[in-house]
Amino acid sequence: MSMLHRAVAGLLSCALLASPLAAQKAAVPPKPLPSAAGYKPQDKLEEGLWFEMDEQERLLKQSKFLVTDPGLNAYVKGVLCRTVGQERCSATRLYIVRTPYFNASMAPNGTTIVYTGLLLRMRNEAELAAVLGHEYTHFEQRHTLRLFKDIRAKTDALSWLSFIPIPYVGMLSQIALIGGIYAFSRDMEREADAGSLNELARAGYDPMQASAIWEQLGAEQDATAKVRGHKSQKDKNGGMFATHPKSTERMQTLREKAAAFALAEPGATRAAEYRAALKDWWPTLIDDQIKLQDFGGTEYLLATLAGPDPAGWTPELLYARGELYRSRGQAGDFEQAVAAYQAAIEAGQRLGGGAIPETWRGLGLAQLRLGQTAAGKAALRDYLAKKPNADDALLLSSMAQGA
Repeated sequence: MSMLHRAVAGLLSCALLASPLAAQKAAVPPKPLPSAAGYKPQDKLEEGLWFEMDEQERLLKQSKFLVTDPGLNAYVKGVLCRTVGQERCSATRLYIVRTPYFNASMAPNGTTIVYTGLLLRMRNEAELAAVLGHEYTHFEQRHTLRLFKDIRAKTDALSWLSFIPIPYVGMLSQIALIGGIYAFSRDMEREADAGSLNELARAGYDPMQASAIWEQLGAEQDATAKVRGHKSQKDKNGGMFATHPKSTERMQTLREKAAAFALAEPGATRAAEYRAALKDWWPTLIDDQIKLQDFGGTEYLLATLAGPDPAGWTPELLYARGELYRSRGQAGDFEQAVAAYQAAIEAGQRLGGGAIPETWRGLGLAQLRLGQTAAGKAALRDYLAKKPNADDALLLSSMAQGA
């Protein structure tokens, strides 16, 4: 496979699976649509892309990683519809995929994918709305089809240039055209970033939350790199072959543009509503994140979700901290895990809502590892009483036998 075909294949893979999706002509930006729901493929090229997207959506519906929880799906779809409006939202279909990485995308046919790792990293509803508004801008402006047609035009030119016999001329021309493809992708990312701010402001959310996402992600990469002993990758953008602007550039640009909005009153963040919507999923999201074995990044993630105020350490976050230390299991970690679980139980009692049942499971397992047999078994029995139908009930009930 030539340099050209490797680059194009990589870019299309990124555009169709990782980046947000949407469509029209490459050279001329499309006119805004009153509703993207009524858009139909305009030619054979578009029909082929739509067919492929429809097929991928069919396969997605069969995925074992698909989250089918009606409450969580309704909440996330509701945030999207609140952000862009009910009429425009009707063009989309939402799918939540269980994977611990940060990502979301929207295909030209309206297929919207949100990763659970993204949900874990959002600190409030406004941040989620910023991501969804970004993806919807890609969709409504039909960026994927524009990118697809731009690649098609350039690859046709590259095929012709490959026959030029003058040494290096064909290769250099190919490199220049490939760089143009990636630059086109970066421009669309900037357009989607700007579009997300407009959507946030219209919906009554705080536009400044869009820049906070990239600040948080960059710092998480720093924390991961520090613990693993290598250089952070947050400012690397791949040079001319980067599909997205640098995180630091996006953060600064979004902050400056958000500050320019003259809102009549402060925008909403709806942090409490977001935490309530994610509460039942918290143990699963934390378990998936910890399995990444990224102690530094996870520790930072929990701290930034809690915020600078000690009161920000909710029972759910304290439970997560206990799970993190219990999973690592180095010297002193089980003691820190027990302290975190106990703090979670105390915080739950103080706040009146209680800690999640899994807190007692983690506490019992950590105490057993420390030789605190009676206390550990008692904690496991408490867990089983609070969650008798747990998947691990049979195993833990045998461990909880006796005094």
